[in-house]
Amino acid sequence: MSDIIEKIENLRQELHRHNHRYYVLDDPEISDAEYDRLMQELIALEKAHPELYSPDSPTQRVGSPPLEKFETAEHSIPMLSLDNGFEDEHIFEFDRRIRKLLGTADEILYTAEPKMDGLAVELVYETGRLAMASTRGDGIRGEVITANIRTIGSVPLILQGQNIPPILDVRGEVFISRKGFEKLNEERLKEDLYLFANPRNAAAGAVRQLDSRATAKRPLEIFIYGVGRIEGVQLASHSESLMFLKSLGFRINPLIRPNITIQQCLEYYREL
Repeated sequence: MSDIIEKIENLRQELHRHNHRYYVLDDPEISDAEYDRLMQELIALEKAHPELYSPDSPTQRVGSPPLEKFETAEHSIPMLSLDNGFEDEHIFEFDRRIRKLLGTADEILYTAEPKMDGLAVELVYETGRLAMASTRGDGIRGEVITANIRTIGSVPLILQGQNIPPILDVRGEVFISRKGFEKLNEERLKEDLYLFANPRNAAAGAVRQLDSRATAKRPLEIFIYGVGRIEGVQLASHSESLMFLKSLGFRINPLIRPNITIQQCLEYYREL
């Protein structure tokens, strides 16, 4: 029996690693056929030994029974909404407020990141394992969507690395890329289904499906953009927190520009 336990655990770890390389790093090292072979081998072993079930197994991303309704959960730290700046002066005024708040006349360095047009979510990890996921909701409470978030391949079910916090809440944006959106609507057109108006609506609707199997059919992606609650780890800056999250296996927006001045933020915005 010990050989079976070891075989199952090795397969789970190997598939988690391949998921990370495929969905997060965009650098697969095996073919889709080989990945499917490993997955089918694990499915067969788990079916033969149901006593070895684990919710963290790669086989458990899809398959939770449909919900009758969503439960709600309170965010440990409120999820605030973003404000807009329509003119350069609005951005410079923001910089002045920050320097006044910090009581400094020194230049402040920022981390700039493109805003994805999707749905904000919070992922809660306990001892390195995904315990819960919820929508932003009203900023204080959100709907629990754990089963749906588990279907997103780039969401780690188990964190990697050595310095894993016992409690970690991260915030991210679930979205559908333009390429994924076009392909999704092409498939729906062939099936004579209504077409989605835009990627954001398609992503938001997918995240709020009561049946996670329906969610799994949408090409959802996620970028993690920040930390809520964290225990056991001290992070000195936002850019440091993003690099730390990346080391744990989260997918971070590759277009992030760290440690730049407010003027450079505006220049970067114009580049985009």
